[in-house]
Amino acid sequence: MLKFLLLVILLAVAVYFTVRAIQRRGVLPRHQPPPRPFGPDDDPDFLRDLDRKRKHPKDPEA
Repeated sequence: MLKFLLLVILLAVAVYFTVRAIQRRGVLPRHQPPPRPFGPDDDPDFLRDLDRKRKHPKDPEA
């Protein structure tokens, strides 16, 4: 049982170092932070619609 546990630990270490070496070379993609949230004040369509509603408050399409 001890030999089996030692074999599993050695195999896990070997796999870990293999994956780390591949990541350093750039073969595997690295985790990138998610993009910033896109707020409505950054959206040109939203701002254009607000401006249209402000200029024409009784417009049926608004």
